[in-house]
Amino acid sequence: MATDCIAQTTFRFQENSKPVIAAFDMAHASSDGGAVLLKAIDTQLGLTARLADALTDARQPGKVRHQVIELLRQRVFGVACGYADCNDAARLADDPIHKLLVDRDPLTGAALGSQPTLSRFENSVRRVALYALGEALADTVIASHQRRLTRRPVRRITIDLDPTDDPTHGQQELAFFNGHYDTWCYLPLIGTLTFNAERIQYLVAAVLRPGTGPTARGVIGLLRRLFAKLRTAFPRARLRVRLDGGFAGNPLVDFLEAERVEYVIGLAGNARLEKRVRRLMGRARVLSRASGETEHLFGETRYAAKKWSHKRRVIMKAEVVRHPGRDPKNNPRFVVTNLPHTPAHVYAIYCARGDMENRLKELHHGLELDRTSCSRFAANQFRVLLTAAAYVLFQELQRRAQGTACAGAQVTTLRDRLLKVAVWVERSVRRIVLHLPAAFPWLRPWQQLARAVGATS
Repeated sequence: MATDCIAQTTFRFQENSKPVIAAFDMAHASSDGGAVLLKAIDTQLGLTARLADALTDARQPGKVRHQVIELLRQRVFGVACGYADCNDAARLADDPIHKLLVDRDPLTGAALGSQPTLSRFENSVRRVALYALGEALADTVIASHQRRLTRRPVRRITIDLDPTDDPTHGQQELAFFNGHYDTWCYLPLIGTLTFNAERIQYLVAAVLRPGTGPTARGVIGLLRRLFAKLRTAFPRARLRVRLDGGFAGNPLVDFLEAERVEYVIGLAGNARLEKRVRRLMGRARVLSRASGETEHLFGETRYAAKKWSHKRRVIMKAEVVRHPGRDPKNNPRFVVTNLPHTPAHVYAIYCARGDMENRLKELHHGLELDRTSCSRFAANQFRVLLTAAAYVLFQELQRRAQGTACAGAQVTTLRDRLLKVAVWVERSVRRIVLHLPAAFPWLRPWQQLARAVGATS
């Protein structure tokens, strides 16, 4: 029988003068050996433990084979390692590293949860628990940066909020056709924090929303909760909110002014604003004709839309865009703000929010945020939060990778370089040993990161 088994998993390749045999016969091995880095980060943050505490377990204790925290960790670390579907559970059930990630014995521990078990777990989460999970995620992120920045004064915290499309393919609850994106979809709202002048935008919130409705749906409630948490953790920091076009409705801007926070919000153009920027556009066209290049000028005006409670400061950007072989194109842009800086400075602050596109790409393409295929809306929101938790772990890995050969790498690159490592697991009475390849091409940055997350040598 053993010979038959080996024959089924052995392949022969003819390379040069000697045959090469590929045999799948290495027991207690895994291709995700580097995931222990994320496990160490999670232990330091207490992220999955905090999320599990927000969930209640209504199952009969005598019939429970997989604890809530084990199922939650199985999904979070599975998403981080590139297994976004519950269907992948069958492939990972006996993987020794994935057992280790949920604190089971990697060799003799029971198999991990199956696809039906994970699906029941996702669909058992109620809306009250989803609120608690969102709070736990935000509290963990803010507390980690509070510890990190203890010795450095935090003078400003910038909150960026950005919606993104999540196309749906089936009968998902509250999935509607959105004309702007020309598809049936959800519209998740992603929130990030930037501390002082740092470049990294740290994810702090992820809220799934129906496929149609106001752009600002749920924003005031989310900001109110974030303001309270941030003012408690960083009482001396000024808060700044930076939003794209579509958020500039009077209720939201009135709320921001009542909260006494700084704001800079994109503003859609209209006939009145186009008229006010006309003279500035004329000057920009003169400059562009003289230089033959794209030119832009900045100005400001006091303006109130029909539904605004009062006039506000609006920054105007008059830009003439030139491309080889094309006619010059007028490209006016508008931003409403209460910042006192020069128009050019204010617009530069607004443009810095453009890095949110990279955060959204990482969530979509690196962690498959849009894998919201459950029929229940609440279950899909839970999946979004699991993906957000995996991204929080990756962002901590990104931050600690500064100064290594992996500095600036995004999620997919970090996964390929640092997590997808062949490993043979050996266990004795006293310890578990992970045997990694000596010829591992990213050995040096892996060792540096291992020390950064608390490992000793």
